[in-house]
Amino acid sequence: MKNEHIPKIELHVHLDCCLSFDVVQKLDASIDERQYRKYFRANGKCANLADYLQRATRAVDLMQSDRSLKLVTDDLFDQLVTDRVIYAEIRFAPLLHTRQGLGEEEIVRIVTDAVAENIERTGISANLILCTLRHYSQAQSISTAELVYAFRDQGVVALDLAADEAGFSIDNHVLAFEYAKANGMHTTAHAGEACSAESVWETIDQLKPDRIGHGIRASEDPALVEYIKHQGIHLEICPTSNIQTNIYSKMYDHPVDQLLGAGISLSINTDGRTISGTSLTEEYTKLVHAFSWGLAEFRQVNCNALDAAFIDEDLKRALSSVIDSAYGTNLISSRQ
Repeated sequence: MKNEHIPKIELHVHLDCCLSFDVVQKLDASIDERQYRKYFRANGKCANLADYLQRATRAVDLMQSDRSLKLVTDDLFDQLVTDRVIYAEIRFAPLLHTRQGLGEEEIVRIVTDAVAENIERTGISANLILCTLRHYSQAQSISTAELVYAFRDQGVVALDLAADEAGFSIDNHVLAFEYAKANGMHTTAHAGEACSAESVWETIDQLKPDRIGHGIRASEDPALVEYIKHQGIHLEICPTSNIQTNIYSKMYDHPVDQLLGAGISLSINTDGRTISGTSLTEEYTKLVHAFSWGLAEFRQVNCNALDAAFIDEDLKRALSSVIDSAYGTNLISSRQ
């Protein structure tokens, strides 16, 4: 079965990093393809994570109205359909979209409504994760956590910490994560992307997230790998993004195969489909070429993603039946 036809789970995709040229044209017809490639995409390697994140700024500039937020959400679902994604957890930072007068709750309402409409339109199951950002104040971080709680029954399933890991500490975000845990909310946090394994240790110790976004540099510390394995902490891995943020020189150097072989629960994700110029189908193809992955490995990472997804057991069983039907139930990965 071709990669584009097999069903996929995606747990780590940023709404503001996935604008197609078509939707950019709808939002600003003055932006041509050359400008789109220059300002919205990371063509080749970036200097670092902060450089990579600069590509999202023009997208955020365009996402400041009810119409633009809905169009961008519709556009991402179109991409998910093409990619044969059957379940996605889409993340974004509501506080980035207030420049033209939209309120924080109004922003979340617009996107949750758009997601609900697209679930009905496409048949894809999806939920939202709200991001606080490394450079945010403690008050902004808590405000984001409160939005997660307020919309917990309307398709918002978790709090995330994202943005420039190397440039800012996690100190401002500890209380927000404590609030989330005290109120029974799921959490994930970017770590071990721009910084070393020590950053993953710190994030686990201080924020106690259910999952880690990226987490790849945990591979540098065998004790941390064992801890993550035994604690059942899921890693949301985004291979092409990690190459473009200049952590690894090429896919063959990426530790994803090593981590899967060590028994780590991990999933494969795109991170920023536009910035990285990728899709899950393309990520899978790269893993075939770099590590000879086959259906067994792809079934494993999708089962891992499903186990770690912030959804109820009924939906997990329904999605699991789709995975089993497509991949088969007797495949055993040589890396497990």
